[in-house]
Amino acid sequence: MIDLYTSATPNGHKASVTLEELALEYEAHSVNLGAGDQKTPEFLAMNPNGRIPVIKDRDAGNLVIFESGAIMIYLAEKTGRLLPATEPGRSRVLQWLMFQMGGIGPMMGQANVFYRYFPEKIPAAIQRYQNESRRLFEVLDTALAGEEWLAGEFSIADIANWCWVRTYRWSGVSRDGLPNLDRWLEQMKSRPACRRGVDIPEPRPVEELTGDEEKKFVGNAQQILQT
Repeated sequence: MIDLYTSATPNGHKASVTLEELALEYEAHSVNLGAGDQKTPEFLAMNPNGRIPVIKDRDAGNLVIFESGAIMIYLAEKTGRLLPATEPGRSRVLQWLMFQMGGIGPMMGQANVFYRYFPEKIPAAIQRYQNESRRLFEVLDTALAGEEWLAGEFSIADIANWCWVRTYRWSGVSRDGLPNLDRWLEQMKSRPACRRGVDIPEPRPVEELTGDEEKKFVGNAQQILQT
């Protein structure tokens, strides 16, 4: 049994979708970021960086792992699935996983900050991160030309990138004119385990928020950024 400490964010969904795809038994514990649950002594004892997600593997002596990419690699290696054990397949998957962790995630995350959350609108910053996110989308589109999956076969690389790219509307990033990316997004969305995973710990279609609901979400996000 695995305990998953998470919230409804792209990084949190990376862990929950992976758990669902691997059909592992787990219990999800919702971490209220707005209330500062991630800064409590109990949580910091698991992740000194005070970020979700975190897992605790009861079957491995309560082994605790933080950082979403590390969690995905651990779970894939634990089951022998979604990450090839030999080269060149293993390297291909890890390269595209790191592409998300070093590119897609940080750039879309900063686009969110300046486009949605930062009180002062700074056009140069908004354009910088939206344009770079779009460029990375184009890299994915090129890689998916003639390929069903990013690394040849379905893997944690697809899960990691999808959990972020699917939120493109919230980041204000266009996916127009990217047919390969569109096809891949729909293919990912059609997977039952992917759909279940993004409803953990609770459904939150942030790209569709409007009015008061959007204001509340943005207010919570601004509070989190200050902690």
